[in-house]
Amino acid sequence: MTKVAGRTAFITGGGSGVALGQAKVFAEAGCKVAIADIRQDHLDEAMAYFDGTDFEVMPVKLDITDRAAYRAAADAVEAKLGPVELLFNTAGVSIFGPLQNATYDDWDWQLSVNLGGVINGIQTFVPRMIERGNGGHIVNTASMSAFVALKGTGIYCTSKMAIRGLSECLALDLADHGIGVSMLCPGAVNTNIHEAVLTRPAHLQETGYYGADPEVFAHLKRVIQVGMEPETLAKYVLSGVEADQLYILPYPEFRGTLEEIHERVMAALANPEDDPEYEARAAHGVPGGQKKEPA
Repeated sequence: MTKVAGRTAFITGGGSGVALGQAKVFAEAGCKVAIADIRQDHLDEAMAYFDGTDFEVMPVKLDITDRAAYRAAADAVEAKLGPVELLFNTAGVSIFGPLQNATYDDWDWQLSVNLGGVINGIQTFVPRMIERGNGGHIVNTASMSAFVALKGTGIYCTSKMAIRGLSECLALDLADHGIGVSMLCPGAVNTNIHEAVLTRPAHLQETGYYGADPEVFAHLKRVIQVGMEPETLAKYVLSGVEADQLYILPYPEFRGTLEEIHERVMAALANPEDDPEYEARAAHGVPGGQKKEPA
């Protein structure tokens, strides 16, 4: 099991939503917590909550797409709170619409945050974790969109499916270093993620979708306000980290959908008896094959 009490956690997007839920739950579990967020108002609101507690929490204003700023933030946090051994790559953005309407800016914005920000967190902290040799744990927040494609979610889905592959490979690579990896896949969560367009940088404003449209915001909020509360979701994350789970999937309503997807995959997969070259590949240990022991 991964012990979290007494360790320092670095949580991106920590000023609100899913990440703030994680900050609250892991602080209660005994962690020292750094909450990094691009929005100062969210940091201020979060700290108004923590200032009324005995928890050790440090706010950090950070654009996770800025690699130099990320390194500086890591240095500042570790100087104050100690070595970061729990990394939560939680910050994310979303905007929806048909792929054929997307601009390069729509692609670059979402991928730079949802994928690039996770990469920057890993590149910043994993070498430090390995060098110190104290283990640790990384939680990458993906989405059920890491498994389920939905119309109008193409860019978001691309970024989250990438996080799935990244997380699964990272878990294999870090196993020998005692560093666990979990991939959190939320469904609906009662947050304000639809406001992410307010953080879109000036140089990536050309869009084929929507901007800060109150009617769109209201519609998106109605869709997710019936979702799980962030702190409830974070309690699943705490249990998953402590148990070193690779997949954290606390949404039973997706069970039927995932079963259907995997049934379609298995139905499309060739059978060994239909492939005359299968035995040769398997005998030589080709990835995915079952290497036979010599007779």
